[in-house]
Amino acid sequence: MDEQEAYELFRQYRATRDIGIRNRLVENYIDVARILAKKFAGRGVEYDDLLQVASEALISGVEKFDPDLGNKFTTYITPTITGVIKNYFRDYSHSIRIPRRLYALAARIKEQSQKFYQAHGCQPTVKQLAAELETDEESVIEALECKPPQSLDATLTTEEGEEPKVDVVSDGLSDFDRFEDSEALKAGLKDLDDGERKIIALRFLQGKSQSETGKILGVSQMFVSRAERKILQKLKERIEND
Repeated sequence: MDEQEAYELFRQYRATRDIGIRNRLVENYIDVARILAKKFAGRGVEYDDLLQVASEALISGVEKFDPDLGNKFTTYITPTITGVIKNYFRDYSHSIRIPRRLYALAARIKEQSQKFYQAHGCQPTVKQLAAELETDEESVIEALECKPPQSLDATLTTEEGEEPKVDVVSDGLSDFDRFEDSEALKAGLKDLDDGERKIIALRFLQGKSQSETGKILGVSQMFVSRAERKILQKLKERIEND
């Protein structure tokens, strides 16, 4: 359904509290919950559990949303669901089981990071950690991803400097979610080359992590991270100039 039809249903629901209308709206926006659940999958909580949490947040958001306040529903519900999922991780982090291999590697990473900082006065990059621990960058990133959920707001030191961890190693979709003009977005996607469109499809349509995308395309996670930022900036500029 288009936005105008959806907003008319929102008004009807606020007036009648008809569960049937509510369910139609939830069904219309369920993909938002699915995408955001995929964003945080792979951190010790099953996707189905995250989808249930996201869906409950979506239902609550539909029940509370007022279309006459001038906000777009997607703009309203995306941070709402994200916040609920993050709270779920924090509340249930004690139940998340980290694989023994990754737990051991995470401990070594912590120890090596401390030694590196004492010697150099700065935090090591993922590449430096991999070299010092004689492992690959993907394993380092995987171990970092398995830390307790509250670390999602922490930063990582990459070759480009300090960056939010959620932007570097997670299934982050936040920038893409902010595009609200679908027609402008479609036009912007046409300007991308085949490689860029593959990255967008894997990351934002199929919900793959940067690491998974890199493996599929035969490139590093760092390459995907840099390419992703450039693509998103290109799309933003196209939309702003239209």
